[in-house]
Amino acid sequence: MTNMIMTLNQTQGSCPELPDNKTVCKSEEDCRAGYVGTHSNGVQTGNCIKYNGSIKTCEIYAWCPVEDDMNVPRPAFLKDAENFTILVKNNIWYPKFDFATRNILPSINSTYLKGCIYDSQTDPFCPIFRIQKIMEAAGQNFQEMAVEGGVMGLQIKWNCDLDKAASLCVPRYSFRRLDDKSSKYTVSPGYNFRFAKYYRDTSGLEARTLIKAYGIRFDVIVFGKAGKFDIIPTMINIGSGLALLGVATVLCDFIVLYFMKRRHFYREKKYKYVEDYELGGNSTYGTQP
Repeated sequence: MTNMIMTLNQTQGSCPELPDNKTVCKSEEDCRAGYVGTHSNGVQTGNCIKYNGSIKTCEIYAWCPVEDDMNVPRPAFLKDAENFTILVKNNIWYPKFDFATRNILPSINSTYLKGCIYDSQTDPFCPIFRIQKIMEAAGQNFQEMAVEGGVMGLQIKWNCDLDKAASLCVPRYSFRRLDDKSSKYTVSPGYNFRFAKYYRDTSGLEARTLIKAYGIRFDVIVFGKAGKFDIIPTMINIGSGLALLGVATVLCDFIVLYFMKRRHFYREKKYKYVEDYELGGNSTYGTQP
């Protein structure tokens, strides 16, 4: 969580709804008792009451006062969260080769793990990431993203040649922003969620504090491939290739001899015709007895 809007001391009761084109009213005729809008905070009572000095809205039965999230705090409350670190643990398994490993490599000990921070040049295999470094690698500004939140992708790529030593199968990290930050998407940008903390006040009445939290969600995306030499599929592929070469010759001959415009010319060049001359009946060969 990087930012939040708190609505303190909410209790169940009646209060004016937030003003919009469906809740602003002039008289009770504009409100319907029992009506619940798609985005309303409660059930309308049918009364039209003052929201402020100049605006009236339909009264609702809900947790009051209702949340007003029109003005998001700037800068973010937790602007220093960019210095927080994240430890990512990732285990992979290639069942075909019965090979398993994880991103905390066997060469990493507890002493190194307590002090390292991921850096693509100096510490490319450290599984601890500083949020500020993740944002910079993805081309993002943390202070801007922290206000309304967002979604970051932490990508781990495994490409392993299992004919070589297992220690050479190592992860490669990359980062990118997953949500669209384009200015044309102005409705519900970023990433947020709500939660409430319930309690009883001094009079024993149930109350709550509603929190709309803005934050940065990290999605760990793992992909890759592994391979190992095997003589059987190699021989199958070679045999299939040779068979395809033979089929290609027959197919090309068929197309050239029957479908091409100059097929007669090709036929004369491919086949040589030999005329069969009959031997004369009076001709004799050999020697007389």
